[in-house]
Amino acid sequence: FDSLPPAHYKETMNTVLVWIQQSETKLSMPQVAIAEYEIMEQRLREFKALQSSLQEQQKGLNYLSTTVEDLSRKAPAEVSQSYRSEVEVILGRWKKLSAQLVEHCQKLEERMTKLQRFQNDIKTLKKWMAEVDVFLKEEWPALGDSEALEKQLEQC
Repeated sequence: FDSLPPAHYKETMNTVLVWIQQSETKLSMPQVAIAEYEIMEQRLREFKALQSSLQEQQKGLNYLSTTVEDLSRKAPAEVSQSYRSEVEVILGRWKKLSAQLVEHCQKLEERMTKLQRFQNDIKTLKKWMAEVDVFLKEEWPALGDSEALEKQLEQC
């Protein structure tokens, strides 16, 4: 009986595995180009919520690791090795998921910054185009008015 994990171990293992599976599915959704800042904000909130959830699941992962360490001291070598292998696979998936999540957040934040900059540039350009439009529709000065012609030349 010393070489068997407690019942809570299997429950925790299943909980962590289900969570990892669901999270991997969420992160594996194809990334599409988004031109709406609000949608990008929503996605970032979802990623941040997933990061919080990751931190909440950390204690289950820690429990699995410590339980396997305890079992390895008591159980025969082949039994403890099978438990270690099982936990190592989960730890590998966990690290990969965690890294992907950080990467997705960083990329999305970068894209949001670029989109915000682009939208600001568009506003500036539209304002400038409106000013140019007003200028082009202004009445031209008389040919003899050199002072007005010089002023208009400077504006051009």
